[in-house]
Amino acid sequence: MARKVRVRVDHNLCVGNAMCETFAPHVFRLNDDRQSEAVDPDGDPIEQILEAAESCPMSAILVEDAETGEQLFP
Repeated sequence: MARKVRVRVDHNLCVGNAMCETFAPHVFRLNDDRQSEAVDPDGDPIEQILEAAESCPMSAILVEDAETGEQLFP
């Protein structure tokens, strides 16, 4: 069974460069303010979500295990 995650984007940090969309296009999209939003945490495999979070130049993406609350990134 795939691990369920909670994905959040800190809009105080996000500069909207959309690298996250490159790695996990079904999870992230830019909103009207050109900041990333996590729209479907089940949209891409966890490996792609973590790669998207790691690629964020502002470290604006937080990934947690949805069941345990364990922080997976950062």
